[in-house]
Amino acid sequence: MELRHLRYFVAVADAGSLTVAAEKKLNTSQPSLSRQIRDLEEEVGVPLIQRSSQGVELTSAGKAFLDHARMALVQAEAAKEAAQRAAQPSHPVFALGFISGAEIGLLPEVERILREDFPGIEIRLSSDYSPILAKAVMRRRVDAAFIRPEEQVVDLTYRRVRTDPLVFVFPSDHPLASRSAISPDEIVTETFYLPSKAAPAVRRIVLEFFARVGIDLKPDHEVHNVVHAISMITSTRGVMLLPAYTKRYLPASITTRPVKGEAPALDLVLAYHRTNKSPILKSLVSRIGRLAEAS
Repeated sequence: MELRHLRYFVAVADAGSLTVAAEKKLNTSQPSLSRQIRDLEEEVGVPLIQRSSQGVELTSAGKAFLDHARMALVQAEAAKEAAQRAAQPSHPVFALGFISGAEIGLLPEVERILREDFPGIEIRLSSDYSPILAKAVMRRRVDAAFIRPEEQVVDLTYRRVRTDPLVFVFPSDHPLASRSAISPDEIVTETFYLPSKAAPAVRRIVLEFFARVGIDLKPDHEVHNVVHAISMITSTRGVMLLPAYTKRYLPASITTRPVKGEAPALDLVLAYHRTNKSPILKSLVSRIGRLAEAS
């Protein structure tokens, strides 16, 4: 069984058609692709797809095979990238990711820590949504990342850096700005925005919080990031819950207030692959306490 067989099978499964997979995804002929799938089925020993006039469907065996095929391709790509990194010049390189905004307060201390032990280090930075960074760490494209604990991402180790409480965010001239803290029942009649599925950890915490306090939350819209949140709150005078650290880069037209009572909160963690034995990573993890103080 070769990797190309797995790539061909995954392409057919995703396209739902041998013809579409051959022409649009693989740049090969449909008869050639059919032969490759037959060869794979012969080696596996069971049919993996069913052909019909509507296209193709996976058999039960094919559905079971698909997840393993995807993972094998991911691991093969990770092995390739690891080999390429190992062949790079001898100066140390460390790829580090941050969910947007988390680098404020953290990055200067991270750089100090790494340059103490590795003066010539090249730090490659990236910023993205937490789920995307988690997958990048899993695939070893990033050595470590400051993210939220993500579900259904395998082989990652998490070290907690801090816990971020959530605060209410709204226009500075909103009537709620006169309060020192906001009770959740005070916003039930307000235009409320919920983080989108691009930030599943924050979204989950917000929904769990309102369920816990007995409020049937009916958000008016979803926002995809802090910039989108600022735009929507400013233009519609809406309200939402965001991690407290975001107040550092909100404009003067927007203010925050703590949640009255037990506030929802979520962890910021340093995530890395459990097999990563990098001495640079070890140095960073050993000083996690300094990062907590800096943040």
